[in-house]
Amino acid sequence: MPVYPSGLDVSSSALRFLVARLREHRRRLGTRWRRLSAGRQALLALAHLRNGHPYAQLAAGFGIGTTTAYRYITEAVDVLAALAPPLPDVVRAASTKAFVLLDGTLLPIDRIAADRPFYSGKHKKHGVNVQVIADPFGRLLWASPVLPGAVHDVRAAREHGVIDALAGAGIVCWADKGYQGAGGTVRVPYRGRWETLSTGQQAVNRSHAKIRALVEQAVATLKSWRLLRKLRCSTTRITSRVQAVLTLHLACSG
Repeated sequence: MPVYPSGLDVSSSALRFLVARLREHRRRLGTRWRRLSAGRQALLALAHLRNGHPYAQLAAGFGIGTTTAYRYITEAVDVLAALAPPLPDVVRAASTKAFVLLDGTLLPIDRIAADRPFYSGKHKKHGVNVQVIADPFGRLLWASPVLPGAVHDVRAAREHGVIDALAGAGIVCWADKGYQGAGGTVRVPYRGRWETLSTGQQAVNRSHAKIRALVEQAVATLKSWRLLRKLRCSTTRITSRVQAVLTLHLACSG
C-alpha cells in the first residue's frame, strides 16, 4: 500500500499528554520493548481518533501490522477513557457555575436496517445517543456513556442519573423540548405551536433558545474528532472512544 506524509490538526499538548500517560502505563506493565515508541503510539491513536482512518490504512503508514495497530490504538483509548471524569465530580465542579446546559446528540454508526434499537426516528438514521453537559459559555464538561439511538433524550438523562445529580446539587439546567417532563432543576421551553403561545411565552422561549444554543459548541467539540461522525467499530467500543475524546479535550483546554 502506498503511503504519504500527512498533517494532524491536534495540539501538541494533546500529544504530550497522551505520551506521558502511555509511558506511565508501560512502566506499570513493565514493558521492555514495543514496535512503536510511546510517542509513535500516541500519534497513531490521535490519528485514529481525529481522522477516523481505518486500521489497515494507519498500519501501513506506521509500518506495522493491522492487528498491532488495532491493539495499540485500543490500549491508548482505554488509557484515556479511564481518566474521564465521572458525573459526580463534574456536578461538584459545576456547582460553582450559574447554570449548565444539557443536550443529547446522535453519533451515526454503520449498522444494517435490522438493528432497530440503534435507529433514531428523530434523525432517521442509526446511531448512539450521547448526553452532553456544557458550562454557560458552551464549553464541554462531560459526555455520557452511549445508549442506543432509539432512546429519547429525557430517558437517557434519567438512566445516566443526570437529572437527579443536578437536582441534588441545586444546579439549574437549561435544555430543549426533548427533556419535557424531566422535572428537578431542568428548565425547558413552553410546549405548543408558536402561534398558539402567548406573547409572554414566546418571549420566554426566545430567551431560552438564545441561552441553550451555546450547548451546540460542546457538541461540535465532540464531533470535531472525525471518528465520531461515522463510527464503524463495535457498539461496545464506542463509549471508550467518546470518553477518550473527552479526556483529551479537558486535559488540553484547562
